[in-house]
Amino acid sequence: VQLQASGGGLVQAGGSLRVSCTASGRTFSRYVIGWFRQAPGKEREFVAAIRWNVPNTSYADSVKGRFTISRDNAKNTAYLQMNSLKPEDTAVYYCAAGTGYGRSRSTYDYWGQGTLVTVSS
Repeated sequence: VQLQASGGGLVQAGGSLRVSCTASGRTFSRYVIGWFRQAPGKEREFVAAIRWNVPNTSYADSVKGRFTISRDNAKNTAYLQMNSLKPEDTAVYYCAAGTGYGRSRSTYDYWGQGTLVTVSS
C-alpha cells in the first residue's frame, strides 16, 4: 500500500490543523493506521492509531484530548485533527499502515513521506 500524507503547514499556537493520509494499492480498510511524528534532533514517536474495523483508537499522552484520529475507508483516507496546538507539536508527521495494532514503529509495514507541521509561539 502506498501512503501520501498532506495538510501540513504553519499555524499559531492554540490553532488547529488537520492532516490527511491517502492510501492506494492494497485494501486500505484492512489496515491499522498510525500517525507518528519526528521533531528535529529527536526520534520518531507515536502519536495516534486507529483500528480498521472498530472505532478503537489510541493516543500518546502528550496529545490526548487535543488530537483526534479518524478514517474514512470509502475514501481510503485517514485524518489527524489537531487542536490546541503547541510549539512542541512542531514536527514532520508520518502516517503508517500495518496489520498489527500498537505504538511501536515496528508494528507498521508501510510509511508515507511525511508532512511538516510548524507551530509558532
